[in-house]
Amino acid sequence: MRIHLYYHFFVTTFSLRKNGNICVFYYLCEKHAVMKNPFVTSGYAGAEYFCDRIQETDDLRSLLFNEHNIALISPRRLGKTELISHVFDCNEFRESYYCFLVDVYATKSLSDFVNLLGKAVLDALKPKGKAVWEKFVRALGTVRPEISFDINGMPSWSIGLGEIRNPVATLDEIFSYLQSDDRPCIVAIDEFQQITKYDDNTVEATIRTYVQRTTNAHFIFSGSQRHLMDGMFTSPSRPFYQSVTIMNLSPLPLHKYTDFAVEKFAENGKSIEPEVVAVLYDRFDAVTSYIHRTLNVLFSRTEKGGTCSVGMIEDAVDFIVRLSSDTYESLLYQMSVKQRDVFLAIASEKSAREVTGSRFIKKYGLVSPSSVSSAVKSLLDKDFITNDKGTYSVYDKFFLLWLSRQNLLVP
Repeated sequence: MRIHLYYHFFVTTFSLRKNGNICVFYYLCEKHAVMKNPFVTSGYAGAEYFCDRIQETDDLRSLLFNEHNIALISPRRLGKTELISHVFDCNEFRESYYCFLVDVYATKSLSDFVNLLGKAVLDALKPKGKAVWEKFVRALGTVRPEISFDINGMPSWSIGLGEIRNPVATLDEIFSYLQSDDRPCIVAIDEFQQITKYDDNTVEATIRTYVQRTTNAHFIFSGSQRHLMDGMFTSPSRPFYQSVTIMNLSPLPLHKYTDFAVEKFAENGKSIEPEVVAVLYDRFDAVTSYIHRTLNVLFSRTEKGGTCSVGMIEDAVDFIVRLSSDTYESLLYQMSVKQRDVFLAIASEKSAREVTGSRFIKKYGLVSPSSVSSAVKSLLDKDFITNDKGTYSVYDKFFLLWLSRQNLLVP
């Protein structure tokens, strides 16, 4: 939904896609202010909507100013990407550095990795002016013919995944550009553990070599699968061993989240009982994304001048789970029978340990330790479950609620 304000009028435009056709509806409204929901559920929306993280922001800024490469590790949905974006949004970085953020979660090969890295660099440079982005385009001899230009002469990265024919050569060009740039560069690579899943087992060493020799750029390697990130950066046999400063991101303290929620409700002429935040914080194990999504719904359902109370929580959670019901059903039945059995067993435990042990296998009627181990690996790779120091749990808390409401968990 896009909202355009013209003096006392605004036009709300939204599209519905049905049978390949786009239907556009316009609503003309007069003298109504649009209230932005302060509990943003996707991406970084600016400092005004960023909840605290003052210490972590200062730590990350200090490390980058002092030319550290950093491994930023925490479970997904705790706000790693938003923290990086928040730091990049600081005046010092906007004015003195070129900052690039690339999410490699969807990549399956070095070719995909290089593709998304090149696109992220070009997209970040375009607002800086032609002289800036043109230097990067000139550096890309191996893929320059694939870069198109719109009617205004702006470049567009039109290369599809898997279409880079010589990824090492293109990677060399990108890193050469970073090394020769007129400003120091910071490159944040989100979900960096994905490179461990590529078929090519030389990728870690290749990227490490380029990182090591590029003195004009420093790197944030952000990852959510702790067992893979720890393996990369703390194992003496791996290329990235002792090459970074490791920074772990912990959940926000309850009191900071409560202060943020109370403040945002008050700024919009509403109020919220502090106990609401405490209940959500406990229910969702302090995971930012789930708390935020629920607060987003609660905020929208609280009238101006009204108070958000604990009694409103269940309806808000039901709403979120109900909207995702079809998705969860589809995901469950995409699993093999063995994967589904192990997934439901872990879900029933909430926090499962020793999943290949005889007690766990016997309790849930599983086949064998090797079968469980294979299923766990697949579930981890697909992000259905997480592994935090040997404790396995369902990654999506709303998925877990849906399973419970479908009576699929073992008491």
